[in-house]
Amino acid sequence: MHRFFLPPDCIHASWVSFPPETAHQIYAVLRMKTGQEVVVLDNNGAAFRVRLENLQPSSATGVILETLPITSEPRTRLTLYLGLTQREKFEWVLQKGTEVGIIAFVPLITQRTLVREITVAREKLPRWRRIVQEAAEQCGRGRIPEVHPPLELERAIKQAQTTTSLCLMAWEGENQRSLRQAIRSLSMSPEEVALIIGPEGGLSPNEVLRAQQAGWLTCSLGTRILRMETAAILGAALTLYELNDL
Repeated sequence: MHRFFLPPDCIHASWVSFPPETAHQIYAVLRMKTGQEVVVLDNNGAAFRVRLENLQPSSATGVILETLPITSEPRTRLTLYLGLTQREKFEWVLQKGTEVGIIAFVPLITQRTLVREITVAREKLPRWRRIVQEAAEQCGRGRIPEVHPPLELERAIKQAQTTTSLCLMAWEGENQRSLRQAIRSLSMSPEEVALIIGPEGGLSPNEVLRAQQAGWLTCSLGTRILRMETAAILGAALTLYELNDL
């Protein structure tokens, strides 16, 4: 059954109204018919089974048949801080990370990122957020992961420390602590986890040192050197797995 996230003001007590772009997708792209059913989500934890009514090329309404439970959201709020890179790779991580269960993405500017202009990166936010929403609809998420404006590494390190109980930095130079050991070093499972994945060229020794001094735990993802996009998805998946939340 097709799933659509709608703004809260489109969802009423017993019926929903679809925005023009969603109505167009239903009518012209998916070629659905009046009487067919879809799932509508409000991005606040509620989902509804809806029967389509009054279906037109740029407008549509539906009748709410029942409220559905949402069981697909992870308990752990995992935020991925990802070094900015080529468009295709970055967008692939957004899509696959949403499927894995990441709840927020923060584009990261470091000494070695391919994209270093914050203003240039900010212009891509609307596209990135559309990609994440489409991935969330496709994979059955109950909420759309957030895509935050890009941050420089120094600010990201400090910001995450104020709100997150476990801050992890995947680093190929770490040979003493695995990701599993870093997670199990805590006395109880964290509700909030931050994970930094550096760019293709890696994080500089000075950047790693600053993070360690701020309390971040560097950890290894294994004995092999991984591409950035591989490390991002593997790191996120392993983190949720170790917390029994995958």
